[in-house]
Amino acid sequence: MKIERVETFCVALPTRRSFGVSGGSVAVAGRPSLRVLVRVGADGVHGWGEATPIPAWTYETAESIVTTIDRYLAPAIIGRPAWDLDGVTTAFDRAVNRGFSIGAPLAKSAVDVALNDLLGRAAGVPLGVMWGQRRREAIDLAWVVSGQSPDEVADSVAEGRDLGYRAFKVKVGLHADDAAVVEAVRVHAGDDAALWVDANQGYTVHSALRMARRLEDLGVSAFEQPLPANDIAGLRRLRDICPIPVALDESLRHPSDLATFVRLEAVDIAIAKVQRTGGLTLSRRLCSLAEDCGVPLMGSGLTDSDLGLAASLHLFAAYGLGTPVDLNGRQFIESPYAGPTVQVSKGTAHVPDGPGLGVEVDEKTVRDLAVNVL
Repeated sequence: MKIERVETFCVALPTRRSFGVSGGSVAVAGRPSLRVLVRVGADGVHGWGEATPIPAWTYETAESIVTTIDRYLAPAIIGRPAWDLDGVTTAFDRAVNRGFSIGAPLAKSAVDVALNDLLGRAAGVPLGVMWGQRRREAIDLAWVVSGQSPDEVADSVAEGRDLGYRAFKVKVGLHADDAAVVEAVRVHAGDDAALWVDANQGYTVHSALRMARRLEDLGVSAFEQPLPANDIAGLRRLRDICPIPVALDESLRHPSDLATFVRLEAVDIAIAKVQRTGGLTLSRRLCSLAEDCGVPLMGSGLTDSDLGLAASLHLFAAYGLGTPVDLNGRQFIESPYAGPTVQVSKGTAHVPDGPGLGVEVDEKTVRDLAVNVL
């Protein structure tokens, strides 16, 4: 099977509610949310992947993802064997250099996920079966708390609890009093609820330490990415004195980044995130490295629609993640292109059993939803 065609579709998906991080807005109620879907074809079989352009989180936009795939990544892999995921990864690095980071991780991830989907469909098995690695059949999800005040987050927590969620993640670094918001979440979620916070690089060492001391009394299980991704010295210092575990997300673009943090003893928990790491191929390497080094894993996503949700579930199930994960796409956007897809019930997502990702894509709906961002 040789790769014959790579197509991109920038689709406008309905937005259910607004959502933001410390860097800026991610989704705005009443305004469509753009996602780039990728279709890869080889010998009559095809697979789908997804990229989530969030300029407030990474430098990639819908326009840059489309042009990067169409003009650089696709030409680099046309004619290559579809099974050669390692070779595709090397070709991607030659087409768009890694630099200090991974180099266009969201664009690379969409194509890599589509290739994994294609191979699973060709074999007629789910990704976990194709990988020979599926340790869980269901993954617990966390409800991402939205709201700028204690009163607003109370309503958000109540909505999550009504839907069956028993784990909550709070974005910090964007409220007037972050600790008061987290305290309100704890009060309304209950003492038995899993709770952690994500600063998305919004603090300094001193402000993060002050915040962590307040969070410790609230039973917060992890402090995710409190400092800028490249502040390795600061993260090492914080880890030594922080009263709660420090989890790294944006710092771990590539498996080699995790190796650096492990050598420097600057990481408590590694966050697995498919798009940040450039796809499933490199994400599996990062997760295996974390396992071999004894670094606990947590899971997260990028407000993906159902294709990205399925890809993350297969990855997390492969490595047996037992803690709740932040896969919040269903909470904020809709996926009208998906037919049979991921089943979510009472805050638990069931890992798909269909071939590949296990998500059936209605191509006509994709084309109807497509917009020309160029």
